Amino acid sequence: MSPATRQPIAGRFAGKVALVTGGTHGIGFAIALELLREGAAVVVSGLPADADEGRAAFAAAGFSPLILTGDLIEEKFCEALVAQMLARHGRIDCLVNNAFSFLAKGLDATPADFARSFGVGPVAFARLTQLVAEPMRRQGGGAIVNVSSISAWVAQPNRWTYNAAKGAVTQLTRCAALDLAPHKIRVNSVSPGWIWTREVDKAASGDRAKFDPIWGQFHMLGRTGHPVEIAGPVLFLLSDDASFITGTDLPVDGGYNGLGPEGLGQNTIVAGSK
Repeated sequence: MSPATRQPIAGRFAGKVALVTGGTHGIGFAIALELLREGAAVVVSGLPADADEGRAAFAAAGFSPLILTGDLIEEKFCEALVAQMLARHGRIDCLVNNAFSFLAKGLDATPADFARSFGVGPVAFARLTQLVAEPMRRQGGGAIVNVSSISAWVAQPNRWTYNAAKGAVTQLTRCAALDLAPHKIRVNSVSPGWIWTREVDKAASGDRAKFDPIWGQFHMLGRTGHPVEIAGPVLFLLSDDASFITGTDLPVDGGYNGLGPEGLGQNTIVAGSK
C-alpha cells in the first residue's frame, strides 16, 4: 500500500457526527475524507477562498459534506459552526481542531501577528472545545483531537509566532483533557512532522522530486509525510480503540523528534570505521 493511501475500517464511525476545521485542503481535508469513508457525517469549515476547491475535491471522491465558510478568529463564526451542526444532526461526537494560521515571524513579529497566530490557533481551539463540551456531555461523551506540530517541541529560526501558538495547543490539550474527563470527553493531539501540504509545496515551488529528499533528511524515515498519514492516527484517537487515551500528544513525524544532530548519519564518522 502506498503511504499516500489507506484502507478505511468500514463503518467504524457510522452514526457519528464530526466537525473538522480547515477541512477544505491539506491535512484537514484528508481527515474529513477518511471520516466520511468510515461512515461519519462530517461538517467542514474553511476560508471562503478555499470552499470551491474543497467541494470539488470531495465530489471527486464521491462525497458532499456540508462546508461552512468563515474565519475562526471570529467568535461568532465558531458559535455558528456548532449551532448549525446541532441543528442539522442533533449531536456532535468528534471535533478535530485543525485550522491554523501559518504565520512564521521572529524578531519582526508584531502584536497583530501574535494575535492572529493565537486567535486562529489555540484560542479558536479552546472556544470550539467549550462550545462542543455541553452537547457532548449530554449525549454521554465524545472525542476531540487538536492538530499540533513538531514545532511545538523544538526551536526553529524565525518561528516565534507559529511555534509559540503550537506549544500552547499542546498544553491546552492537557488541561482540557483533565477538565473534560469527568464528562467522558477525551482530548488528545497529534504533532505532524513535515507533511506535503499546500504550504510545503509552495515553499518547494512545486518540485517535490527535488525537495522531498532534502527535507526528508530531517526524519528517520528519510521522507516527508502525506496528509493521509496524519488522518489515520487522528481517526484512531477519535475512535473507541483509543478509549483509554486522553491528555496525550502523538508524534506523527517520521522520527523527526527522535533524530539527533547527526541526522541520518550519511556524513557521520563512526569510531573504528574507515
